[in-house]
Amino acid sequence: MGHIICIVSQKGGVGKTTTAINLSAAFAVAERNALLVDCDPQGNATTGMGIDKTRLKKSLYHAMTGKVMVKELITESSLEFLKILPARIDLIRADEELRSKPCKEMILHNLLRDLKETYDYIIIDSPPSLSLLTVNALTAADLLIIPLQCEFYALEGLRYLLKTFQILKKKFNPDIKIAGILLTMFETGEIISQQIAKAARYHFKDMVFKTVIPRNVHLRESSSHGKPLVLKNIMSHGSQSYLKLAREFMER
Repeated sequence: MGHIICIVSQKGGVGKTTTAINLSAAFAVAERNALLVDCDPQGNATTGMGIDKTRLKKSLYHAMTGKVMVKELITESSLEFLKILPARIDLIRADEELRSKPCKEMILHNLLRDLKETYDYIIIDSPPSLSLLTVNALTAADLLIIPLQCEFYALEGLRYLLKTFQILKKKFNPDIKIAGILLTMFETGEIISQQIAKAARYHFKDMVFKTVIPRNVHLRESSSHGKPLVLKNIMSHGSQSYLKLAREFMER
């Protein structure tokens, strides 16, 4: 039985999609069957995996609204053990169309539960907002990974997210757990990065992953090239950090 992991942050620009793409790829490199689910209408994870959204005839929107079976949408990637469930801008319509449906918070959960038999890890890239799509992503997940950028005000936003998590856990998904808080965009030479990392480890103890993701130009460039960084430069600092994160996650 596989694990469903939601990468979640209510703030954009924290490395959420970069983490979803590169952690999925790291699992695949370790020969674990992985499925990357793009649950963000921006479709950045889809683009970051090299899929041209303009050529997609159907996407996650069509599965969530009952127009197609979810297995029909699963797409190959450049890695043997990694597949993707793509999204595009029409997914934003699902947020509006599903609001009147019964059990609207459980739709993604119901779509993905049977896929747990096929994949070791299903990784959901969620929207950077508390929308119905985000609630669906959290309700579908077994585990959360929360990226925390090493920048000013980051801890304040994290505390708000954790309060939201407790509300949703109580109301929709009592079995969900936090796999860990992931420090991202870490600059070794910056005092603020060191202060945020120290404060996070002080307040949240072992909840914080030992692995730290650096601010890395190769990670940014790989997304624009439509490939996980392990396929561009597996020895780069960014690639090695996500491979290390995958190992740490599997050990946990």
